[in-house]
Amino acid sequence: MTSRGLIQKLEKERDLTNAGLVQLIQGLTPDDEKELFARARAVREAEYGKAVYVRGLIEFTNICQNDCYYCGIRKSNTKAERYRLTPDEILCCVREGYRLGFRTFVLQGGEDPWYTKERLAAVIHSIKKEFPSCAVTLSVGERTREEYMCWREAGADRYLLRHETADESHYRRLHPEDMSLRSRMECLYTLRDLGYQTGAGFMVGSPGQTVDNLVSDLRFLQQLRPHMIGIGPYLSHPDTPFAGEPDGSCRLTLILLAVLRLMFPGVLLPATTALGTIAPDGRERGLLAGANVLMPNLSPESVRTKYELYHDKIHTGAESAMHLDELRRRVESVGYCIVTDRGDSRIG
Repeated sequence: MTSRGLIQKLEKERDLTNAGLVQLIQGLTPDDEKELFARARAVREAEYGKAVYVRGLIEFTNICQNDCYYCGIRKSNTKAERYRLTPDEILCCVREGYRLGFRTFVLQGGEDPWYTKERLAAVIHSIKKEFPSCAVTLSVGERTREEYMCWREAGADRYLLRHETADESHYRRLHPEDMSLRSRMECLYTLRDLGYQTGAGFMVGSPGQTVDNLVSDLRFLQQLRPHMIGIGPYLSHPDTPFAGEPDGSCRLTLILLAVLRLMFPGVLLPATTALGTIAPDGRERGLLAGANVLMPNLSPESVRTKYELYHDKIHTGAESAMHLDELRRRVESVGYCIVTDRGDSRIG
């Protein structure tokens, strides 16, 4: 089947054979790409109209007990300048975000042992008590079912946990022996079972990744049926074992965003900071490939450069929540409009 035929089939049936997915990922001409992106836009607009949802991102700690080989805040990176926001500082960020118009807040951090089940539950409860109509999203890694349940009961609505790869051998290439793909996947199913709007996702172009790995990622996502899917190009960090590895591809990330939109029409699909880092217009191109979420940074200016998962991460200008007008102009320049409500997923 031609690539155009595969694009039409994917739009209609939400699925292809493995060989068809490989052909879409690897074999598109520039004209084919335009067709793919146009169909992805049509599907996202049928689901969400022209709305682009913004989330206020609060990176509240870069202390992490894990040692993932690709990550700039891995515990073995002695060059990282560590920080941890206090609960009061987090609440101040939320207040500022609410004043600016944000109605969803993403608390993201490394797996920091100081933020115990009880401490983080107290933060969530404080946010929901002061701003009951807002959504709270957590992204703090692999935790126990008991912790996830406690935070859900405290008021957390969503949880982001990228699976990074669905292939066991590729997972081993990216992580130390004390981490397991099985544990990561069990966490994701637990989160969905507890009623979180659940987000998964993967890096595009991470060391050792093959096209078959990408197909495995898509198959896993079909099984999980997450409400959110976050993907972005792999970007290397000089203070990790993967220093010097080539970065991922903006083009391939855009193709996969469009494929994901056709496979999961109602999913929340961010144009990530990594996409904006690898290309100056990366986020705009992401929106034109089917994305419908942006996550500008609400963290205090003093710590933004310290949450460096990868090198040269953008943190100023339109990436800053304090410059929402600039971001609004950039979004409108490609035909969309920022919406500051909760923006829940259309996936049940």
